[in-house]
Amino acid sequence: MSEQQKMEKSKKRTKICLITITVAFLVLMLVVPLVSVLASSLREGFGFYIQAITTEYVRSALKVTILATVIAVLINTFFGICAAWLLTRFSFKGKQVLATLIDIPFSISPVIVGLAYLMTFGRLGWFYPVIRAFNQFFGTNIRITFAIPGVVLATVFVTFPYVSREIIPVLNAEGKDEEEAAALMGAGGFTIFRKITLPQMKWSLIYGIILCTARALGEFGAVNALSKTRGETFTLPLEIDALYMSGTETSITAAFAVSSILVIIALIILFARNFIEHRYKNKN
Repeated sequence: MSEQQKMEKSKKRTKICLITITVAFLVLMLVVPLVSVLASSLREGFGFYIQAITTEYVRSALKVTILATVIAVLINTFFGICAAWLLTRFSFKGKQVLATLIDIPFSISPVIVGLAYLMTFGRLGWFYPVIRAFNQFFGTNIRITFAIPGVVLATVFVTFPYVSREIIPVLNAEGKDEEEAAALMGAGGFTIFRKITLPQMKWSLIYGIILCTARALGEFGAVNALSKTRGETFTLPLEIDALYMSGTETSITAAFAVSSILVIIALIILFARNFIEHRYKNKN
């Protein structure tokens, strides 16, 4: 056997070994737990499953989750595009500080984030007198903590780096040559962004939005500190926790049933991303 054949045989064995390890890991860590959730959700039958996911508490939690996720994704998409464009296309003092601040949610526990908001906007927080004065002046009853605004703020905080951190490496790799050339030819800033910058970062933007959405749907720690009213401010993860902690066999099965909603939403998002990517590759 020649050296070339030995090398090819070795590469083939290595490839098979790596594929086996990867597939086994994915099946063990991802597929089996998800299948377990779906199987456990149907333990009491399909009728019980429908009943479990259509209770008043679950419907309320689903609405709050979708509301917080949509607002967080919209805000963080706008912020992520602006931050990525700023950090990759402009030079200014404090640039590294700003880049570091964007990464703070990656390094801080979500529970600490929730407590920080609680100590800022709660009754003992330094900003509470401003909220109380505003309510007294306008006759409103605006609340941040233990209300929907607190849930939204917590979700926005823990998810805002995801979009910008997907876009920044792509814009850095693309460089500024095309944009500078377009500017020299008289194109305006918005035209340059729409015709050159946006197409360059389109797929990284989609990936960032997907990551942001997935993170927002599953957020628990920060929201748990700011949401205490079941049926009003609970999100789906909090409702799942409440059902599971009830301890009865039916409530645990109901917790798995509600968990399956998040699993199904995640799979829908994944398939939608793959479908869009496939259509885009076919067009090009």
